[in-house]
Formats: sequence, structure tokens, C-alpha cells
Amino acid sequence: MGKDNQPKARQAVQLARKAGRRASYDRILIVTEGLKTEPHYLGEIRSQYRLQTANVQVQHSQYGTSPIRIVEYAEHLFLNGDEDKNIQPLAFEQVYVVFDRDDHETYHNALAKAAALNGKLLNDLKQAVKFEAIASVPCFELWLLLHFEDVHAPLHRTEVYQRLRQYLPNYDKGQAGHYAQTHPNLADASERAEHLAQLTTAYDGAEPYTDMHRLVHLLTKLKS
Repeated sequence: MGKDNQPKARQAVQLARKAGRRASYDRILIVTEGLKTEPHYLGEIRSQYRLQTANVQVQHSQYGTSPIRIVEYAEHLFLNGDEDKNIQPLAFEQVYVVFDRDDHETYHNALAKAAALNGKLLNDLKQAVKFEAIASVPCFELWLLLHFEDVHAPLHRTEVYQRLRQYLPNYDKGQAGHYAQTHPNLADASERAEHLAQLTTAYDGAEPYTDMHRLVHLLTKLKS
């Protein structure tokens, strides 16, 4: 049997082909708490702006929904890759972990661990990797709600859902199409999220807050 047909040789050829399909902009790994909602939303942005999957990977946490476990899974995935997901080790310039405050006991620990990892990991080009938390208080749906109204006081997750359904009557977690439904009001949502960020931080964990506008802005401007 010729050398080119050996498993290691075939794998090397496959890796070279995958690397060749990468675009020139940053490679980004996003690990989410949600199994469907956030991956659908971020995947729609990736499709809308024609971002290559080799550059922008969106995966839900395989370690569970506890924020600290999401950070741990993102670190593991970055360091070790996942052949089944076509993710190579160390193959990113930026890593983001997306999770909710909700009632999670490890929320603040996750923020601290993400901050500790920021700039400490090196990628396959020996560059320091940005590693950041994208937190929402109380939940991701606050970001969607901000597309339609201001939010000034703390809300429970159930109230966020109730108010969001005034604008998206059929809203349900796990559905696709939320980016298309809310996109016309993206500028308003970003402005409202920026205003909340001037009043509090993710570390407060009580007042309404979301970092989603930063991640969305990054993806929509990535090619430029």
C-alpha cells in the first residue's frame, strides 16, 4: 500500500485542505450554554455575513450548562480540538463563552476563570488568544427584548419571556429565525445594551445586562 493511503498521510492531506479553506480574518470559537437557541442565532449571523465555518465555529457545551463547565469545555476544545467537529487544536485567535446569570451558582467563578484565561493561551501561530465571557443577566432573551424596548430594572427569566412574546408571539427556545426577526432593530438593541453597560457590569449579576451586542458587532464586522 502506498504511503499516501496510510491513515496519517490521509489525515495530513485533510488538515491541509481544511486550512486552505480558511479565510484571512480571525478564527473564532464560540461555546454556548444553550443547545439550540444561541447556536441558531449565531449560526444565522454566520450565514447572513457569509463567514466560513472554518473561521467561525459555534458549539454548545458538552460539559453541561453550568457556567464554569462551559468555560472548562471551551478551554478543552481549544487545546485539544475535536476531529468529529472538524476542529483542530489551538486553531483560533479568539474564544468566547456565552452563558446566562440565571440562578447558576458558578456564574462568578466562570467570569473569573474566563478572565484568567484571557491572553494566557497560545494558538498554533504562537499568538496570545483572546478568551472572553459573553454574559447575559438574567438570560440571553434579554438581548432579544432590547430590540423592542428599554429595560431598566431587574427581571426574572419568566418575565423576560412574557415581555418578549408581546413582540414575538410565537417565541420559544430552540427555534430558528430569531436573528431575522429582530435584525431590523439591531442598532436600537446595541444602543440599549451599551447604555446598560454604562450603569453596571456582568459582575454585578443582578441588574439587567448583556454582552451580546459586542459579540454580534464582532461577527457582523469580522470580514472588514
